[in-house]
Amino acid sequence: MTAEPSLEKTATNGIRTVLGLGGVLSVILGILILVWPGKTAMVVTAIIAIYAIIAGLAYAGLGIFSKDRGGWSRIGHIVLGVLFVIAGIVAFSNLGLTAVALATFLGILVGIMWIIEGVVALSTLGDAPSKGWTVFFAIISIIAGVVLLFSPLWGAVVLWWLLGIWAIVLGIIQIFRAFSFGK
Repeated sequence: MTAEPSLEKTATNGIRTVLGLGGVLSVILGILILVWPGKTAMVVTAIIAIYAIIAGLAYAGLGIFSKDRGGWSRIGHIVLGVLFVIAGIVAFSNLGLTAVALATFLGILVGIMWIIEGVVALSTLGDAPSKGWTVFFAIISIIAGVVLLFSPLWGAVVLWWLLGIWAIVLGIIQIFRAFSFGK
């Protein structure tokens, strides 16, 4: 006779497995980003391009086959679908250049967000429990945002490297969590 594992034990083992696999995948991703940053960025760009093509086909399909939608809605879905497919194809035509363009765009976007975040922090200074830390955060955020705006590609590269390091650190923590979960 074999004793069946309890539901709690099965659930705990499942969670431990998911935590461990997630941690290992995170460490692998982080290593790939640090060892082959350009190639990993191109793979991410390819995944985004695949998504764009699939989403484009779905939008076009909605426009073509949805008989209950009005004419402008159908045309809008078809046009959006065609644009998504074209974007995906253009991205695939030169993954390296598209990766650089995406990195530059994200660098600019993050720079703008950091500047706004700093300004918003300053606007809440009157309600802040720690005015010194609020001002410090706001100044650092605004400076970092301005630096990113003046060199968005360089900033995106630094952010990419930080993402790789962060993925490794979080992955290792996740693996330790997997071993200690439920004990």
